[in-house]
Amino acid sequence: MTANAQTQVERMLALVPYLRDREGIPLDQVAKDFKVKPAQIVKDLNVLWFCGLPDAMPGDMIDIDMDALDGDGVVRLSNADYLNRPLRLAPHEALALAVALRALREASGEQEREAVDRTLAKLEQAAGEPVASAAVIDVHIDPVDPQIRAAVDLALRENRRMHLRYYVPGRDETTERDVDPMRLVFSEGHAYLEAWCNRVQEGRFFRLDRMTAAEVLDESASPPANARRKDLSGGLFQPAADDPLAVLELDPAASWVAEYYPIEERTDLADGRVRVALRFRDEQWLQRLVLRLGGAATVVEPTEVADAVRARAQEALANYSGS
Repeated sequence: MTANAQTQVERMLALVPYLRDREGIPLDQVAKDFKVKPAQIVKDLNVLWFCGLPDAMPGDMIDIDMDALDGDGVVRLSNADYLNRPLRLAPHEALALAVALRALREASGEQEREAVDRTLAKLEQAAGEPVASAAVIDVHIDPVDPQIRAAVDLALRENRRMHLRYYVPGRDETTERDVDPMRLVFSEGHAYLEAWCNRVQEGRFFRLDRMTAAEVLDESASPPANARRKDLSGGLFQPAADDPLAVLELDPAASWVAEYYPIEERTDLADGRVRVALRFRDEQWLQRLVLRLGGAATVVEPTEVADAVRARAQEALANYSGS
């Protein structure tokens, strides 16, 4: 099924209960509500006119009053009682939504949790056993200081500037900066504030669990006109074309790295390992990634990163041996 055909089917399934609840609605209003042109709604209605239950006779098909449509521009639909209910979630869709709600609850402030709990209860009651199994899925969001989370929520709600004390692990230092909050996002078990950083004059993401202090200022947030929320369709962090390139060789146990992070080249080696090339902005991040893989990854290039990883691993082993 093509994308256009699938979109039309989805629209027609929503169109039937919509029209059943709105007797004699103008065609232009239908098109406006569905965000398509009136001609497209007419095409949909001409298809619906020949729809019905399996083995239905002509008199059992959905009936469209074409005289009212052609003469008065009004849509009247009848003989579709068996479709007079809204679309329902498939079990896997309900499960995904329940897991997302649980993650949202873990990251929500006190004011939002009640609403999330009500929504989750209604979803689980409506969907039944398949969604109830979502309770066994471990949803983890790193804990955040409640006072910091409350300050972030207040700044976003009232559109106010914030002063942050923020720990930067790559440089092992704490910085101070004023930011103009834009939105709160969640990725890989962490909560991030996307904001315009007045210190570097760029949009940045700040992990809430790395904020050591957060003060809401009296000044209104005023990011510049060119400040835009980042497109997250490709992931939270995307490398730039001029970032350094690293080459890693991954054992089968670490091959997930090739699927999880944006890579530029991939070569499957004869022994089951994978060689990948990926860009990195923070050398400390790359070192931590390789060390976390516990010997299942080897840095081929750059050599200075390979040497740094080897030195850190030897230092860790020395500390372990001496304990």
